[in-house]
Amino acid sequence: MEQSKLEQGSAKDSSAPTMTDINLDRALSRIPHVHKGFIDVLRYPKRVVSVAFPVEMDSGHVQVFKGCRVLHSRILGPGKGGIRYHPDLDLHEASALATLMTWKCALIDVPFGGAKGGVTCNPKSLSAAELRRITRRFISELGDNIGPYIDIPSPDLYTDEQTMSWVFDTYDVMHSGNNNRAVVTGKPVSLGGSVGRREATGRGLCYAARHFIGKHMVPGLSSLNGATVAIQGFGNVGAVVAEQMHCLGAKVIALSDSQGGIVNREGLNLAEVTAYKREHGSLIGLPGTMSTTNEALLEVDCDVLVPAALSHQICAHNAEQIKAKLVVEAANGPITPEGDRILADKGIQVLPDILANAGGVTVSYFEWVQNLENQQWELDEVNDKLLKKMNKAVDVSVERLKSLIAEEGAQPEDDHAYPLDLRTAALVIALDKLVAVTAQRGIWP
Repeated sequence: MEQSKLEQGSAKDSSAPTMTDINLDRALSRIPHVHKGFIDVLRYPKRVVSVAFPVEMDSGHVQVFKGCRVLHSRILGPGKGGIRYHPDLDLHEASALATLMTWKCALIDVPFGGAKGGVTCNPKSLSAAELRRITRRFISELGDNIGPYIDIPSPDLYTDEQTMSWVFDTYDVMHSGNNNRAVVTGKPVSLGGSVGRREATGRGLCYAARHFIGKHMVPGLSSLNGATVAIQGFGNVGAVVAEQMHCLGAKVIALSDSQGGIVNREGLNLAEVTAYKREHGSLIGLPGTMSTTNEALLEVDCDVLVPAALSHQICAHNAEQIKAKLVVEAANGPITPEGDRILADKGIQVLPDILANAGGVTVSYFEWVQNLENQQWELDEVNDKLLKKMNKAVDVSVERLKSLIAEEGAQPEDDHAYPLDLRTAALVIALDKLVAVTAQRGIWP
């Protein structure tokens, strides 16, 4: 998921690891009698790998790149998480995102633990040949720290099907004689990838939003049909969200990329948007639209706001200006705990990241199963299974929220620092499961 530093000042009210800790504590405060040792199992990553390796560049000079891979948990199964290429990637960010993936897998009910990693680099300044050499060397350095039953990478920020092809081929060369397709997901279909995987995060988000709204959880909004939608981010996820929202009858009125955004209250023509972006490399300047900034796009008057690119975007300094009825987190961590508090006070509902953007890991799980069984499912089957997973996650999260609200109402005094919202409810479900499975497995030896 595309991320960049659009608001340096406001992002400092919560760094990624601090957000992770705060949100974990928010959920744990609603789960009585959890053994401290189990909490520490959930809080700290199981394994952290840091590597540095030389790569010969196109110019002939040698450059050293640094990479990492964090495996947060294997309580439910092998690690699962993206490989990202970004100049700001570090162990703190990778650890926070790996933790988030553990919670996501537990909530959506797939047998994986969380992982994340990548290479610290600027992919926009690198050629395809350089990216290929970086990928192959990075995977060779990780060695047996990844594998179909150990840790399974997938695409993330500035990586794609091509990157995953290089990952698969490198691992396959190093482990010849095995069915190695399940070592990585998000591959091209011709190499064992699943149909529907590229669109899965965006499609799953729209399924979840539609079902959540249909449960009458958003005051003043009864359906996506006719709803106005603003999307911050027009990368792999944001573009699919826009397309799927349009197919569900919504009107996309605002979009943005890393250079800024465009607004048309009458609705954007997505075919024209895509063609203009392809030709000009930016959305800015599309005829018939008004230009805006990424920050101002968040404050557009709309029914549904989808932060689909950046972390730490809705926080203490701007949450009061949000006008949407529902915020759906396509990116990881776009709302800080302080932002959550303000949105809750304003009565704005939030569909949190561990639920809303779980479609990607869900279809990655489907791809993994297909690879292990040497199968290829049809698109209708993939989408039907995804729909059921997303709807079930919404159902159980809403029910848990209602039960927590009832429990809170029975207490003489509420001393919780943060509001009881769907994020907390979803995390309670995930943590309940992780604690229970940890207890069932027992502590070895």
